[in-house]
Amino acid sequence: MASPQPFALTASAIAAQVRAQDASAVEICEFYVKRTAAHAQTLNTHLFFDADDVKAQARAIDQRVRSGETLPLAGVPVVVKDNISTKGVPTTCGSKILAGFRPPYDAHVVERLRAAGAVIFAKANCDEFAMGSSNENSAYGVVKNPWNINCVPGGSSGGSAAAVAADLAPIALGSDTGGSIRQPAALCGVAGLKPTYGRVSRYGLVAYGSSLDQIGPMARTVQDIALVTDVISGHDGRDSTSSKLAATELASALKPGESVRGLKIGLVREFFGEGMDQATRAAVTAAIETYKSLGAVVEELSLPALKYSIAAYYILATAEASANLARFDGVRYGHRHQEPGMSLKSMYRKSRSAGFGREVKQRIMLGTFALSSGYYDAYYAKANRARQTIANDFARAFQQVDLLVSPTSPTVAFKIGEKSQDPLAMYLADICTIAANLAGLPGISIPCGADPQGLPIGLQLMAPQFAEEKLLKGAYAYEQASQWHQRHPSL
Repeated sequence: MASPQPFALTASAIAAQVRAQDASAVEICEFYVKRTAAHAQTLNTHLFFDADDVKAQARAIDQRVRSGETLPLAGVPVVVKDNISTKGVPTTCGSKILAGFRPPYDAHVVERLRAAGAVIFAKANCDEFAMGSSNENSAYGVVKNPWNINCVPGGSSGGSAAAVAADLAPIALGSDTGGSIRQPAALCGVAGLKPTYGRVSRYGLVAYGSSLDQIGPMARTVQDIALVTDVISGHDGRDSTSSKLAATELASALKPGESVRGLKIGLVREFFGEGMDQATRAAVTAAIETYKSLGAVVEELSLPALKYSIAAYYILATAEASANLARFDGVRYGHRHQEPGMSLKSMYRKSRSAGFGREVKQRIMLGTFALSSGYYDAYYAKANRARQTIANDFARAFQQVDLLVSPTSPTVAFKIGEKSQDPLAMYLADICTIAANLAGLPGISIPCGADPQGLPIGLQLMAPQFAEEKLLKGAYAYEQASQWHQRHPSL
């Protein structure tokens, strides 16, 4: 094959070429190995990368193709967020407490990717235990935004987003608890999908907030998002929250030129309040005008309960985190503090004190307080009631419209260190994305503009539960009518 050019290959094109044997998986991987060698260290996107293992996987895939297997993701390199288990490959969750831990099994999504012919290319840096909105909370250093290395990539899936934006791989997996796929996708100028809760198995995902977490893909095009979602979705009996629905068939449903005339899109008034920067407001407004020009019907509506979303989310998520992270105690796996004559209680305390970072400790303490005797009803139970009220507001909205639209993030990527000493300002970076997790809805971020400095701006679309086809068709229509997804950083 001719030597690939940066930003020219999509996952769909790679898979088609490898299946037709017009290109080999080895050739594709050699290209991305060179890209990784040139840029991954500068951006700090990868926590684990083994070029020899990548090439060995590629050779095995080429053999499978020659033997007649039909592989939907033949030869496609995929970067996997480091809180998703990979058999025999380090999975640290960006934390010192799991330094060197190699799981004995693959996550469900990794099994599906391998079966489909994908190459598990690298493990992506992330905020520690997926707790953060900027990727500044990783124990292994800050990830840098490929558009401006002085800016954050968003979080917690910042390494995944930055890797796709820099074309270190055409696909990456992230996890989204309160916007951790969509927000970094917006800040890095790529597409990112949070599927409906239960659409993709969480088996093998290291839990942060179990009732909120969802694995999803990041890519440069909506077509590639659809392709990967078809592979990783579907029922998994090992996850009690996994939907019984079959895997999606989104890639075949996206047809170029398909009209969205008559599609009803709701503009959520509460997402356009104070705190949104001027460039973001202008870009999202222009995107809405594009939908109108395509024949969609846009109407403004209100979701009053959204004002409770930040408070409800940070009570529920931290409460679940305090329970989920209790298992990291220095006994079974991960970091253990060693000291002669130390008691078991002292070993627990010192192992966790040294192993966990500041943000993780802060959230564990907040969650433990919310669940403690005398405060459970005042905080956790009340937050659950607020969550249901938010879900009810969404249900009423979707009786009127097909999709909801908002900015993905109220601002473009901010400078590294700018918000790290202001937790409230950092938490508000997810103000547009959190509600979809509370209600279990699918949401996607797609590029829709740039600020005067060239930093990307994202448009968020949300749909009713399990309406990923409608969601991606709406996103695909905008993508075809714009050129923002074709922009890329100068790397």
